[in-house]
Amino acid sequence: MRTEPRPNRIPSDIIPGESFGKVPKALGGSGATFMRMEELRAFLVVAETGSFQRAAQVCGVSQPTVSRQVQALEADLGVQLFHRAAQAKLTLAGETFLSHARKIWQEWQAAGLALRELHQGKQQELCVAAIHSVVAYVLPQFLPRLCARFPQMQLRVTALGSDRALKVLKDGLVDVAVVMDNPNLIGHSEFLSYPLYEEGVGILMAEGHPLQAYPVVPWECLAQYPQVVFKDGYGMRRLVEKGFARYGLSLSVALELNAPEAFVGVIRQTQMVALLPERLLQEALRVPGLTSRPLADGDEWRRKVVAVTSKDRLDLPPIAYFYELLRSCPPQVD
Repeated sequence: MRTEPRPNRIPSDIIPGESFGKVPKALGGSGATFMRMEELRAFLVVAETGSFQRAAQVCGVSQPTVSRQVQALEADLGVQLFHRAAQAKLTLAGETFLSHARKIWQEWQAAGLALRELHQGKQQELCVAAIHSVVAYVLPQFLPRLCARFPQMQLRVTALGSDRALKVLKDGLVDVAVVMDNPNLIGHSEFLSYPLYEEGVGILMAEGHPLQAYPVVPWECLAQYPQVVFKDGYGMRRLVEKGFARYGLSLSVALELNAPEAFVGVIRQTQMVALLPERLLQEALRVPGLTSRPLADGDEWRRKVVAVTSKDRLDLPPIAYFYELLRSCPPQVD
C-alpha cells in the first residue's frame, strides 16, 4: 500500500528554479506573481528546523541563499513569515501559510511521483476502444502476454464502431483505438496510425437463397435484395455505401445492427443479405443454415484495420508494448 510522505519531511531533490504557479499578493500590491518551488521548500525547511543556517545545510545551499528565497516568498505573498531572532519563529501569517504550504508540497511530490511511474510503465490502467471483430478475434491472441508484462495495470477494452472509437480517443477517454482505416477521420497531426491487416469482404446469406446460384455475385444482383447493415458510424457501413455508390445502385437497407452476432439470426431466417468481412463471415458460417458467396470485383473491396494513438502516448511503456503486440499478431483468417 502506498503511504503518503510525512507533511514536515522535506526532500531535497526539488528542481531549482521550478515555478509552481501564480500566487496573489495577500495584502495587495502589484498583483499576481510566480512562486518558485525552491522558495516554498526553503520556507518549509526553515519552519521545520527553526534555523536559517540548518535549513541551508539541509538544502545544500548557503545561508544567504535561503534568506533570499524566504524573502522572495514573503515579497510574493506580501506578508512576513518569520520573526528574525536567534531562532526563526513563524509569525501568525507564517503559521497560517504553513499548512497550505505543506499541502502544496505534498501535491507537487505526488504529481512528480505519478509522472515518474507513468514513464516507468507503472500506469494504473490501459484503455482500448476497438471494433467488435478485433475485440473478439485479435486481442485474445496476446492479452495474456500484455497482462503478464504489466501485472499491476488494469486493462479496459470497449467494443465500439470506428467513428465512436476515434471520438473517445480524441476526447482522451482511451489510450488506443483499433478501427477501420478512414483518412478523413484519422488525419490529425497529434495522432499516429499504424496499419495492422486487411481482409476481403463477402456476402452472407441463408442456404437456398437465390444468390447462392452465382459463383460470384454481381453488384446488380446483390442490389435486388434487402440488406442488413451496420449502423452509421461503423466503417463497414461506409464501405458498403461506397460500393453501391460506385456502381450507381441503390442500397436497400432493411435493418441496421451494431452487433456482428445479431446478423446471423436475422439472415438465417430471411431473404436479407449482408456484406461482411472475412473473419465475421467465417464465424457466421459455423452456424448451420448459412452460406456465403464472393462479390464481383471482390479484390477491390477489402477493409483495412489500423491502430491509432497520440504521439505522446507511445512514449509510455505499456502502450508501446501494446502496439508491438498488435503489429506482431495479425488475425489468422483461414
